[in-house]
Amino acid sequence: MILAVGAVQAETVTIAALGDSLTQGYGLPVDDGFVPRLEAWLQAQGADVEVINAGVSGDTTAGGLSRVAWTLTPDVDAMIVNLGGNDLLRGIDPAVSRANLDGILRAAQDAGVEVLLVGLDAPSNYGPDYEAAFEGMYSDLAQVYGLELYADYFAPLNDGADLDAARALYMQADGIHPNAVGVGEIVEGIGPAVLELISD
Repeated sequence: MILAVGAVQAETVTIAALGDSLTQGYGLPVDDGFVPRLEAWLQAQGADVEVINAGVSGDTTAGGLSRVAWTLTPDVDAMIVNLGGNDLLRGIDPAVSRANLDGILRAAQDAGVEVLLVGLDAPSNYGPDYEAAFEGMYSDLAQVYGLELYADYFAPLNDGADLDAARALYMQADGIHPNAVGVGEIVEGIGPAVLELISD
């Protein structure tokens, strides 16, 4: 993929962001959501890019798998896959989630679309085996498909500060979804990885 920056005949690079409410922008004005903020960040770096919001609140990896075929239109050059949070909240077997993600990544590979896979840090309340299997599925699949992995969507918000203070600063009242300030931090964190994705 050639980054469309400054070339006379360059075409806009189209990125599909396949995800759940974290991608969709739950609880935020449209312009404050992840996709518009990421698109603006990339454009500020000089990228001629359009980011398509393919996020559906409440979606699991199974939902993403059911939508990936029509998300991967001929116009899509690259895809961000940010799924698994709702699987985690529902305690779905990581083997099931992994199989769904595998199907999504296989579809992207078949379509010749580069992918940035975005992981999540699992809490310990399901036990160490679940935590290891859930977190491990992202790194394993990234290795299998030769993809770049952004290991933890929320990493920019976990800067070592007091957890309660971080939640108050970066999260909505539900404690699950980032507020506008949190989205800004997340975009600053993941933006370089997305820029690298479309520069390859």
